[in-house]
Amino acid sequence: MPLEVQIAKKLRDFTLEVSFRAGDAPLSILGPSGAGKTMLLRCIAGLERPDCGRIALNDRVLFDSEQHMQIPVRERRVGLLFQHYALLPHRTVEENIAFGLRRLQAAEQATRVKDLVARTHLSGLESRYPRELSGGEQQRAALARALAIEPEALLLDEPLSALDTHLRSQLEAQLQESFAAYRRPALLVTHNMEEAYRLGEELLVLSGGRVSAAGAKEQIFRRPPTVEVARLTGCKNFSRARTLAAGLVEAVDWGCQVRVGHSIARPVAHIGIRAHHIDFIESSDANAPTENTFPCWLVRSSETPFRITLYLHLHRPPGDARNYHLQAEVYKEKWERFRHRPFPWHLRLPSDQLVLFHE
Repeated sequence: MPLEVQIAKKLRDFTLEVSFRAGDAPLSILGPSGAGKTMLLRCIAGLERPDCGRIALNDRVLFDSEQHMQIPVRERRVGLLFQHYALLPHRTVEENIAFGLRRLQAAEQATRVKDLVARTHLSGLESRYPRELSGGEQQRAALARALAIEPEALLLDEPLSALDTHLRSQLEAQLQESFAAYRRPALLVTHNMEEAYRLGEELLVLSGGRVSAAGAKEQIFRRPPTVEVARLTGCKNFSRARTLAAGLVEAVDWGCQVRVGHSIARPVAHIGIRAHHIDFIESSDANAPTENTFPCWLVRSSETPFRITLYLHLHRPPGDARNYHLQAEVYKEKWERFRHRPFPWHLRLPSDQLVLFHE
């Protein structure tokens, strides 16, 4: 049951120009604020009209500029979950879920609502009003309402952004459960790359109204096609680069030469590595690998509950706290094992984890 989108719409700062196809695997749409993600969902749902293009769902044409066709929202069979729930405040949970089912017989309405209440873990809350629910309960009620019409596509606009960490984790589990049972096009808009990775099987990266990358999430995270996509997917370390020989690259901004783990088919413009891929070597270990291993000094660190981000200067002690080459991320257990070692430490840039960006 594919969703096919090929549209253009002029916005204030840029033109949203997007083409993609979504199947029954959840698709995360990742991008910074203002990239056009929400507008894309609104065009698919019929709340906005593209300037040109075509939208089709399960071989039903929802919009076609050449045929002057614009199917109304209520006939699209698209479920939309808003960022801020948009529950009707003067209706109960049960009435909110049943809101789109008015054409069904009362008995069928009741059966469907009862099933959705159970599936979204809202049992016992049917008679409550939105103001009497927690944020997570409101979002689950909104999800149940979106699923009630048995939509042919499900669109979720930043569904977790208004929740605290505990509620976000609970709703993530709920969404994963719902996606597994749904198996129709489900599009999740987010600017959080970890959320995009956990909830989507496929990934579409949107920037400035254009698709920067699309495909399997593992491939995009492992081999992002551009520096911009790498940044949006969480990579923090980049250097200008140039090819020196087969498999050998100069990282200009890091002041070193590195071996890379794959062939270099085209001229290299930049090189990158994710912070958690940087390794630290015991200087006393005679068997430790020496390839791509460099002395480093700690400039400063930043702590989270479970990880430490280390800002590192290569080759010689840093001049000031703003002068660093690389960011490395390590779990606190590993940090405790080497934090008191004398400088220089030695880090390694694994050749198979280095990413090359071409001109």
